[in-house]
Amino acid sequence: MMIHFILNGEETEIEAPADRRVVDLLREDMGLTGTKESCGTGECGACTILVDGVSRLSCLMLAAQLEGRSITTIEGLGSKEALHPVQKAFVEEGAVQCGFCIPGMVLASVNLLGENPAPTREEIRKGLAGNLCRCTGYQKIVDAVESAASHLQGKDTP
Repeated sequence: MMIHFILNGEETEIEAPADRRVVDLLREDMGLTGTKESCGTGECGACTILVDGVSRLSCLMLAAQLEGRSITTIEGLGSKEALHPVQKAFVEEGAVQCGFCIPGMVLASVNLLGENPAPTREEIRKGLAGNLCRCTGYQKIVDAVESAASHLQGKDTP
């Protein structure tokens, strides 16, 4: 099946079986290895991508579901020269340890802040509840999302 969609801001066309999992399409066929697979059952959030701006689990999506959609992976969020404010906050707040969960965690955070630009710490915890991290106690991740929210609202402190 020929699938047409926008991937990280660019029109994309790829031939793939309709029932190919999106996580496999992105990682194996397109070389976008920032999207991780851990559980493969939608329980961990490592494979989170944005579909039309909303976080989705790519291990639970089929390639045919990409048709006509706009997809953002971690590779399309920012660049080394200009990190997205959420990426920057994760680095500055020390929220990255092994890094395996971070692409999904960052994209889920972008979605959360798009829906709720000024979340409380409890709302951040609830908003990221489907994304698991085995390295941290989540405190630094919550700090990073809180910092990114302040930055995006222009409330940065000098």
